[in-house]
Amino acid sequence: MVEKTFKDEATEEKGERARLERMSEEHKEQEQVLFLEEGKKKKFKKEAEKAQKRGVCYISRVPPGMDHVKLRQLLSQYGEIQRIYLAPQNSSSIDQVNDNNKSRKRGGGAKAQAYSEGWVEFASKSNAKRVANLLNGEQIGGKKRSQFYYDHWNIKYLSKFKWDNLTDEIAYKKAIREQKLAIEISAAKRERDFYLKKVDQSRALSSIEERMKKKQKVQQESGGELSVAPQKPTVCRQFPQKKPIAERERSKPHLSKDVLAGVFGGS
Repeated sequence: MVEKTFKDEATEEKGERARLERMSEEHKEQEQVLFLEEGKKKKFKKEAEKAQKRGVCYISRVPPGMDHVKLRQLLSQYGEIQRIYLAPQNSSSIDQVNDNNKSRKRGGGAKAQAYSEGWVEFASKSNAKRVANLLNGEQIGGKKRSQFYYDHWNIKYLSKFKWDNLTDEIAYKKAIREQKLAIEISAAKRERDFYLKKVDQSRALSSIEERMKKKQKVQQESGGELSVAPQKPTVCRQFPQKKPIAERERSKPHLSKDVLAGVFGGS
């Protein structure tokens, strides 16, 4: 009995140790998770603080042939640039720009993507304001061989405007464009189904006419006459109608003036 009690105590101690070890491991894991969450929160705070310090400039006109790389090369000398977004033009406007600027592409090759407007995010608001005040309306310049030499900057600083506002607007426009595209696709499908239905109907009618013509030919060759189906007599139903008020008043009996004078004692 004494040996059994010692064994039971030993097993209980081992179980308790294992339970404590598991609890310590779970505690360590929880501490690691909390540490990682705190690190993420601090990182997000730092990013938010940096984003508050950034400034955004709006470019109302992007010269033909300019892209993100060339724009960054031109503006990076005035301050640190974080992000650039250029809005592409429509196909019709692209063709118009390419037609008006054939002299700029004497070397030939593929047509470059044209952009209508753009946004540039600087690392600090002061740099963004300084760049907008310094460059707006000025000639881009550079080397005379450059295709942007005679173009001018159209740049403006956007106060209280953040990059998140731009991304939200882009997402909203994309959703509207997808919705319009879905509506146009559904309308095109309806038109296609209607057209196919009419085509099937015309084919069926043409096949019926061909069969009728063949039948008439066979009957004419055999000397028989076409059997005309007897037409059903048209039945015209007549309903009793009331006479108009004027006719009813004319048919009513009227008392003569002499009778009325005798009744009422008139002379």
